[in-house]
Amino acid sequence: RGLASGTDGESRLARLLREKFPRASAIKVVDISGGCGDMYEIHVESEEFREKRPVQQHRMVTQALSEEIKHMHGLRIFTSAPKG
Repeated sequence: RGLASGTDGESRLARLLREKFPRASAIKVVDISGGCGDMYEIHVESEEFREKRPVQQHRMVTQALSEEIKHMHGLRIFTSAPKG
C-alpha cells in the first residue's frame, strides 16, 4: 500500500502546534518513521521564538507536545523566527 500524504499523527501534531503557537508563520510536521507514528520531524517558524536561543525554542515545542512525545521513539525539531 502507498503511504497517504499527511498521516493522522501529522495532522494532530500540526493542530496542537497551531494552537500553541498562534503567531506561527509556518508549521510542518512529517512522520519520518515510515507511517507508524513513532518518529517525527517538526519545523516551526514563529514570532514567539524571536530573541530566544535554539534550546529555549525547542523546549517550547517539546512542552507543547509533552503528552504526545511520551509515545514517540524520536523527534527532530527545527525552529526559527521569521526573517526580517
